[in-house]
Amino acid sequence: MSKTVLVVYAHPEPKSLTRTFVSETLQTLESLGYNVLQSDLYSMNWKATFDEADFPSRANSEKLMFIQESEHAYTTAQQTQDVHAEQQKLLAADAVIFHFPLWWFGMPAILKGWIDRVYAYGFAYGYKGQGNRYRYGDGIFKGKRAILSVMVGGPNQDYSPRGINGPLDELLFPITHGALFFPGFDVLPTHVVYGTGKVEPDRIKKELRSWGVRLEHLFDEAPIPFRRQDSGNYEANTLVSHLATDKTGLSIHIDD
Repeated sequence: MSKTVLVVYAHPEPKSLTRTFVSETLQTLESLGYNVLQSDLYSMNWKATFDEADFPSRANSEKLMFIQESEHAYTTAQQTQDVHAEQQKLLAADAVIFHFPLWWFGMPAILKGWIDRVYAYGFAYGYKGQGNRYRYGDGIFKGKRAILSVMVGGPNQDYSPRGINGPLDELLFPITHGALFFPGFDVLPTHVVYGTGKVEPDRIKKELRSWGVRLEHLFDEAPIPFRRQDSGNYEANTLVSHLATDKTGLSIHIDD
């Protein structure tokens, strides 16, 4: 059976480099025989704000408590149709590709809003009504893959380990480790194109070829070795004292 790939992208300009990469993704995936689903957030006019409008039938009309209302809407099948449709795409997908530009050290607001609204309680967190039991390597997306394709305006050195903007992998950690690994995805190393403010045509061709190779190996490339919650690496949600003794910060959660 052919695998299914969901492509989620966030850029309003059809002639942007992000959208050029999206077009390459769609063409390459189809040529490889995959079933392709799309979520073009800007053309969908995706509602980015997570608010009371997401809960047409409230469990508590006196006070808006997001976890309570999210769980109620999800478990009683009373979510808004747009949210339900995106959840069904995620469930159908064997892999998810996210295309976006780096805006102010993170993803565009419309993509963050997609995560806020689609990742309902009972779906992407609080899975099976078990609170934090299924997360960081477990969860509803276990067995699925995810990868970020990010266009960065600044040069490579600004995001290097000692770069002034901070290491890109650490800037994206809330997405890769949080939004993706938390609910169970196997997360592949981020694909980055730097210096996108001015890119010559020859370099664009080279970058697209490189991305095409990544797509060809979407299902056999090794994921980032994030430490799993149930691996014995954690006690009381804290990394055990004998691991990563020479490190601090986010990198301690990667098993190298």
